Amino acid sequence: MKIILLYSLTLSVCALTTSSAFSQTPAERDACAALTQVPSLTILSANIKPAEDGVPAYCYARGLIPPGIHYHVQLPLPSNWNRRFLQWGDGGKDGDLDFADHRLTQGYAVANSNTGHDNSVEPGSQFGFNNRQAEIDFGYRAVHTTVMAGKALAQQYYSAQPNYSYFEGCSTGGRQGLMEAQRYPMDFDGIVAGAPVNYYQAMNAAGVWWLQRLFKDNFAGNLAVDTDGDGSFDSLRLLDTLHERVLEKCDAIDGIQDGVINNPLQCTFAPEIELADAMCGADGATDRCFTNAQVQTIKDFYTGPSDSAGSILYPGKALGSELSWSSLYIPHAGNANGPGMLMGPAGDHVNYLFYEKDPGVVIADMTKPLQVSGTNAAVPEFSWLEFDINDLSAGKASTMQSIMDATDPDLSRFLRDNDGKLLLYHGWNDALSSPAATLQYFNAMLAATFANDQDAAMASTRLFFAPGMGHCSGGEGPNAWDKLEALVDWVENGKAPDSIIATHSTRGIVDNERLLCPHPQQSVYIGPAGGQNDARNWIAENFACRE
Repeated sequence: MKIILLYSLTLSVCALTTSSAFSQTPAERDACAALTQVPSLTILSANIKPAEDGVPAYCYARGLIPPGIHYHVQLPLPSNWNRRFLQWGDGGKDGDLDFADHRLTQGYAVANSNTGHDNSVEPGSQFGFNNRQAEIDFGYRAVHTTVMAGKALAQQYYSAQPNYSYFEGCSTGGRQGLMEAQRYPMDFDGIVAGAPVNYYQAMNAAGVWWLQRLFKDNFAGNLAVDTDGDGSFDSLRLLDTLHERVLEKCDAIDGIQDGVINNPLQCTFAPEIELADAMCGADGATDRCFTNAQVQTIKDFYTGPSDSAGSILYPGKALGSELSWSSLYIPHAGNANGPGMLMGPAGDHVNYLFYEKDPGVVIADMTKPLQVSGTNAAVPEFSWLEFDINDLSAGKASTMQSIMDATDPDLSRFLRDNDGKLLLYHGWNDALSSPAATLQYFNAMLAATFANDQDAAMASTRLFFAPGMGHCSGGEGPNAWDKLEALVDWVENGKAPDSIIATHSTRGIVDNERLLCPHPQQSVYIGPAGGQNDARNWIAENFACRE
């Protein structure tokens, strides 16, 4: 049951303007140090962190949850606490402790963990090698146990329970938020889950499948081109051309020519048709024309991976996301897929986190998947090029899906029994996790939890798509807003977010401001007639949410 909040939303801001926010008393130091003596928790250290760079002094505690979950809690001094607890979500494969100084400064008691492993010792997915406990901790256990430990420390330090508890995260953090809503529905009053990679095994299998398309037939379909014959794919001109063609086809569908596709699902782009006048002829392949193999690669990116029966196993990339493909998948001279580097975030996933029994460790050079020297070694090597996407549809990832996928659509316990609030968001230009997958989950949740009653669902959960935004941030469209503020207002004051104002900045100056609207609504221009293409009119009051 929620405790009535006695503090206003601005309490923490007001408190932190006083000099006491940046100093501490001997009693406060003693209370912090005393946390190491809590008999029911393994606390490794607890001490006051002095004020620095605008961050007020606070009590910093580090603890251990056996066997390997290290966590920390940033506890505002009692006079600065806003009576709220926040679990800060993680990114990628985690393996470190993340700080949320901005939330601490706002008065939140903030907890975070390494999810059970250290990435300096076991980088990428390596923590999962023949280690089921580490996989379980990363999959779901670490977040929940850290929440329990964090709340216990708050209770000990403040002699009071938090009035409200929140989760905020994106990517892996988004998956964690949905996992909490599904498995531990009483942990939080409100959850912000951005770009959730909740179809975790399918998404990572898809990443490997896309890499295989690019390496196929000696890079015949690679969208980066070797222009001088030195063996290095130095030009990304074709990606620029593709993106320009997509914008020509899709940008103005919403009535505004702004370099941002408002809703990619409203546009149809057939590469073999739209690029027909840009195909290579008798002169051969260059970075100024497309080959048939390259067009097939583009179609594969938009469609998504399919098994031998023709079933699509994970949604493809959204129209407009093309420029981000280079940093995640396209082998070229200037990105992380260069010689000696891992092949994107999915590169080692199938070695350690996909099968019930791990097939082998990664090869020495991930960019040379044919060089597998240790096939018969005591600890064998396994190349991502050997991966078969049919293993996903054949159920060979079922054990790991049960541990890491957060796809249960029935959120009745969190949204109804606990009266929780769920705020989902996803950028349409996300090239890592598919926004269409988030929409797929959202629709499944509507059916399972609310029997497709949209009005009932809107009382407790909302999904916001951000046109032009990349994975969690960045991109060509408005991509910056306070992810937690709207949720707090909803949970504590009953004010559901009918829209969110997001901004895009260039060199620190806001040059585009829009409304993000709860799905299925979209932002529609209502400003001065004929002024929709004038950037001076791209301000929030010139837009409205409409279906």
